[in-house]
Amino acid sequence: MREIELLAPAGDLEKLKIAFEYGADAVYIGGEIFGMRSAAKNFTKENMIEGVNFAHEKGKKVFVTCNIIPRSEDLQVLKDYLLELEEIGVDAVIVSDPGVFKIVRETIPNMEIHISTQASTTNYVAAKFWYNKGAQRIVTARELSFEETKEIREHIPEDMDIEAFVHGAMCMSYSGKCTISNYTTGRDANKGSCAQSCRWKYTLMEENKGEYTPVVEDIDPEFFFNTKDLCMIKYIPQIFESGITSLKIEGRMKTAYYVATTVRAYRMAIDEYYKDPENWKFNPIWLEELKKGSHRDYSTGFFLNRPDENSNNYESASYIRNYDFIGLVKGYEEETGLYIVEQRNKMYVGDKIEVIGPFKDTMFTTIEEMYDEEGSPIESAPHARQIVKMKVGIKLEKNYILRKPTEKARIL
Repeated sequence: MREIELLAPAGDLEKLKIAFEYGADAVYIGGEIFGMRSAAKNFTKENMIEGVNFAHEKGKKVFVTCNIIPRSEDLQVLKDYLLELEEIGVDAVIVSDPGVFKIVRETIPNMEIHISTQASTTNYVAAKFWYNKGAQRIVTARELSFEETKEIREHIPEDMDIEAFVHGAMCMSYSGKCTISNYTTGRDANKGSCAQSCRWKYTLMEENKGEYTPVVEDIDPEFFFNTKDLCMIKYIPQIFESGITSLKIEGRMKTAYYVATTVRAYRMAIDEYYKDPENWKFNPIWLEELKKGSHRDYSTGFFLNRPDENSNNYESASYIRNYDFIGLVKGYEEETGLYIVEQRNKMYVGDKIEVIGPFKDTMFTTIEEMYDEEGSPIESAPHARQIVKMKVGIKLEKNYILRKPTEKARIL
């Protein structure tokens, strides 16, 4: 059986480390230029060096996005940037533009190149074209079904990887080539500054002799372009059978908690498949875990069939948030027997909480005692990233995550 790579997003250094701790095989990150998520914190050179070293010590990989659609002026600094990436030791660069591809091949010829989903690779002839030019991997267009992906796999060289998005936000435009953001806000979506204008509320009107009437009257509010999130955790066998070799999670703008919960769930599903492929069964707990992170309603995108009216959420563009990420375990204090926790949302003594950790089942406990950094007892931790010490009834490890239901979820 071909090993499948679990590829996670990392918007900053903390998320990179969390992704690897929770089971990712590789991460994709952006530098300070040439990435499609300019609003993410992204990586300075120093951060990138630390992240790559951390990954390689664990036998993991780091890929860097260079997948904007550039103008000629953007190319002036590209060569120096590529040489910097080679010096740092990144494992691959992700590109979509043929000009950028050519410059990468000429400047750092030994660098592995992945063809971004922005290149809209939808057939095996295009895939073989990129392979013959020197690409090692294609990130297929998100508009492909399992059957179409399998056809590509059957016609390309065995040593060419197929990477595909299996989880996260979906773009309403073909392979992310969108101009709505440019038109509505002046922010170039194809240079990483998408304002997500597609998720705004619109009213579709028809004009007839100066009179305007709504085209759709039974949808209010009218979020015409608001796609549901992609979630393929129920379909691990079909992913393997289609020939996909890297499962990609969307979300470089998302939180460390999102990265941890999503990677953890897919890691469990994939590992269960490795144990006994023929008898693999979907475990509803995996989906429940995904739903405890910030998400929209889920769909299967294009994998099973063409999207229909059930693939969009016409009522709201808001995320569903039923759980708060309240703390990240940073260490343990031997002399007091207390855990050191960095606060991420307000928490109180007496809170009934859930704890997740890498390769561990979800644990349930209560915050029994809490102290500030000086050791004085406190009843709550209200300050952002406040360092507290606490006593709970179970054993914790560094990078375990504490969460609790939101007030809304508790009321429901």
